[in-house]
Amino acid sequence: MEKNIWGFHNSIEHEENLIKNDYISIGWQELKDLSKIEPKTKDGFTKIYKKVYSEASTRSISQRVGQLYRFVYEANIGDYVVFPTKYNRMINIGEITSEYYYDCREEHYVNKRKVKWIKHIPRTSLSQGALYEMGSFLTFFKIKNFSDEILNIINNKKVKIENEQDESIAITSEAIVDSTKDYVLKVLSTYYKGYDLEKVVSDLLNAMGYRTKISPRGGDRGKDIVAYKDELPPRIIVQVKSKDGDISETIVQSLKGAMKEGDYGLFVTLSDYTKNAKKFLEVQPIIKALNGSELVDLILKYYDEMPDDFKEKVKLKRVFIPVIDVDEEI
Repeated sequence: MEKNIWGFHNSIEHEENLIKNDYISIGWQELKDLSKIEPKTKDGFTKIYKKVYSEASTRSISQRVGQLYRFVYEANIGDYVVFPTKYNRMINIGEITSEYYYDCREEHYVNKRKVKWIKHIPRTSLSQGALYEMGSFLTFFKIKNFSDEILNIINNKKVKIENEQDESIAITSEAIVDSTKDYVLKVLSTYYKGYDLEKVVSDLLNAMGYRTKISPRGGDRGKDIVAYKDELPPRIIVQVKSKDGDISETIVQSLKGAMKEGDYGLFVTLSDYTKNAKKFLEVQPIIKALNGSELVDLILKYYDEMPDDFKEKVKLKRVFIPVIDVDEEI
């Protein structure tokens, strides 16, 4: 039977103990013994999880139930587990040697599997792509894309780390950026509608060095926000739409109708613009239009200057990721 390769993470303060005592463990101690959950299906796990963690979101329930079920029932004796440890920056590879068991003596990480550790290698022994896959935010997950590389290491076959791996660096880096943008746009679409999105745009313009004034609700006449770079003209008339569908030419024209001679216009939407709207904008150099993706780009650029209440809702951490010259021959 083909062996699966599982990735595993634990908190840094427990890592050394897991290596010394030959096991892996996960938390969710409030669920108690996972082998006693009936029926022994994902639906059974989901029902209990919702009962115990009643405030959990649907998405988080799906992710966490998947991890729990994999740990108990999908991982088999003989499967391999890859455990990157932060305390010594090593990659530890082991073979699962026991079925799932519940350890009531533990306070937090009560769900366990015995493991025989067979390899302890420096992180530099693996390609950057493999390291990225093992860097998943999940606690217990299946390694798919770079499983052959792990098997080569287990079987003492040489792993070549050459320039071609740079391609995986570029792809993964781009995926990280895309997933971050998707996350921000999702939060905006979910939590910021109507007037709330107007405030986000106003705060963004302030972060960019503009002075802004949000129009009273219901009486803006097409002017959601008025912005100035300084005390002198030109004035910028801003219209913000949080609707899901693409913005039509007629709606964009309403912004132009709200502008006076000498004004500039800014249209902001979380979606995009119809073909006719884009044609209209092409011949209107005094109107700048931002779609959802472009808005997110600006938010990421000026995130540090955004208000704390926004950063509490849209939580981001600044990190550095590797890039390569796209013109470099690979």
